[in-house]
Amino acid sequence: MSQLLIKNGTIYNSTEIMPFQADILVENGKILKIEEQITETKEMKVIDALGLFVYPGLVEAHSHIGLDGYGIGFEGQDYNEMNDILTPHLNAIDGINPMDVTLKKAALGGVTCAATGPGSSNVLGGTFTAIKMTGNRVDRMVVKEKVAMKCAFGENPKRVYKDKNNYSRMSTASKLREMLNKAKEYQAKLVAAGEDIFKKPSYDAKLEALLPVLNRDIPLKAHAHRSDDIFTAIRIAKEFDLRLTIEHCTEGHLISEELQKDGYPVAVGPSFGHATKYELRNKTFETPGILAKAGLQVSIITDSPVIPQHYLSLCAGLAVKSGMEPFAALQAITINPAKHIGIEDRVGSLEVGKDADIVITDGDIMDSMTSVLYTFIDGNEIDRTENYL
Repeated sequence: MSQLLIKNGTIYNSTEIMPFQADILVENGKILKIEEQITETKEMKVIDALGLFVYPGLVEAHSHIGLDGYGIGFEGQDYNEMNDILTPHLNAIDGINPMDVTLKKAALGGVTCAATGPGSSNVLGGTFTAIKMTGNRVDRMVVKEKVAMKCAFGENPKRVYKDKNNYSRMSTASKLREMLNKAKEYQAKLVAAGEDIFKKPSYDAKLEALLPVLNRDIPLKAHAHRSDDIFTAIRIAKEFDLRLTIEHCTEGHLISEELQKDGYPVAVGPSFGHATKYELRNKTFETPGILAKAGLQVSIITDSPVIPQHYLSLCAGLAVKSGMEPFAALQAITINPAKHIGIEDRVGSLEVGKDADIVITDGDIMDSMTSVLYTFIDGNEIDRTENYL
């Protein structure tokens, strides 16, 4: 029985607005108690967090971490398959390199869990996976293997395939509809065939991969920056009665009233840096705050490697500087992304029974001057002797 006791810390649990002072007892990787004055025993590892701040491990709803090798080129670029515009059968887990240094950097920066997966070159890119930020074998790092099916609208599939077969936004939408309709037909034939193998349609890996989307087991994870692309994603999701999350949502602040009516979860970012393409011209750190005030479930993302993932808390701080309520910003990097990717039963807040993913800092985690002193993932302390930050 392995126990960890964190005493006297100021706890920001991401479910209550006001922080409070208490102790946290961890046993076998789970939070066992959160109470005042838990009695320590000699078997416990004890950390006195008096004067320090205690947070849930940060969660990122959308990144490509582990799929884009740090400091190398083609050899490590595994997040975009640019030979086929329709690749729903690809799985992020088959491309993640757990040894990539960016995962350690993320953990040192307080990020303990992230959804990572295919990029936006393709109309359908494949499934995202949620992983913890430590380990040497990805199979043992997985929180949930399939969290969403990536699809993309806007400039990226146009640019990558403009000389092949996808020059316009109309073509992008038509290809997505065509695949969804084929998957519906494939599913109907499977149902009609029952257990008779001779009546079943020939196995189709692409269509098979879309069945969890049609069954609403996982959402479409729709890359969409421009407002019209956002509405196209919503239109198609409604047409096929699908779950949907809106990724990037760069112009969301321009259409907040319309987005409020539909209520789909949004993951906003990356908001730092130049507008590197036309559809990003309206990006601003005001977007997450405006959408949160409109009542939407907002996550803030780095889209790592676009912004290094260990700066997720900094992005939240910049959103606060641009008008977002501090508690809403904290939720946007903890419990909201956990909900966004369907793993809120395990991570995203400090609650009894959840994974012991805990971060201890010497100040407000969204302040650039704050240092992360401890990161625990499943109750195990991340070694800081080699600090890559």
